[in-house]
Amino acid sequence: MVKFFFAAVKVSTDSMGQTESERWRLLKSSALRNSLVAGLLIAATAVVIAWVFQLAPRYIVQTLIIFTGLLIALTPFLSQHLPLTRFGPANQITLIRAGIAALIAGLAGGITLEPILAGWMAGLAGVALLLDGLDGWLARRGGWESRFGARFDMEIDAFLILTLAVLVWQSGKTGGWVLLSGALRYGFVALGQAFPWLRQPLPPRWRRQAICVIQTAALALCLNPWLAAPWAIGLAAGALALLTLSFVLDTLWLARQTPAECAPAGGLKTSRWSATGRRIASHSSEP
Repeated sequence: MVKFFFAAVKVSTDSMGQTESERWRLLKSSALRNSLVAGLLIAATAVVIAWVFQLAPRYIVQTLIIFTGLLIALTPFLSQHLPLTRFGPANQITLIRAGIAALIAGLAGGITLEPILAGWMAGLAGVALLLDGLDGWLARRGGWESRFGARFDMEIDAFLILTLAVLVWQSGKTGGWVLLSGALRYGFVALGQAFPWLRQPLPPRWRRQAICVIQTAALALCLNPWLAAPWAIGLAAGALALLTLSFVLDTLWLARQTPAECAPAGGLKTSRWSATGRRIASHSSEP
């Protein structure tokens, strides 16, 4: 029944008579509407959080700037959602997760992280983690999979981990080394600009999805006020070790590939997966 509903909606929005420019216009309009609604929801939530915890207006402004920045950074990839002309329920869920990440990131900097506030942020991270499985399921179930959706999902996963790592360090429970949890992925992508072989496509591995979930959950737990610093250090260090091992294994796999197997112009198009399991075809690896 659900599958039939999604199929009916897709047929109604992606009629065969639509030109490429019409599809692109419809997609941009849909993405803008969804982004505006999400932005209003995030703004209202930030105001409530600021009022309840007596935070300075800076928190609201910082949250909205971060949320807007995330959307702007992903805008150049929106065309990868074509030929779908609706933003879709899977991306709507990911948009909510982006808002949650922005609400958490709004506390980064000079804002004092009180224990109760840290606990609420840990709870929000838990909600984002639960939604992380829902968007992938919706994409596969309803035929909303796209390269944009997978990238959107992947980037929000990476940003949420970075944000949580910053807050755990800000809480004083661990040293600055915890920031490596959020920096590893961005460092890997940066190295890929200098070493092209790091941009080869990676085969699907559920290991990456599992470790992404473990890393996010571990950092969220470290934020909880009831978890003492020694336990937080052990938990964060263990999760970081797993994440580092995952990147090392992927790097070794990429290093073993021959030019013939990974030639970017040779048409070898493998599938890679985002952290929620959404498949995406690509010629570059961006874990």
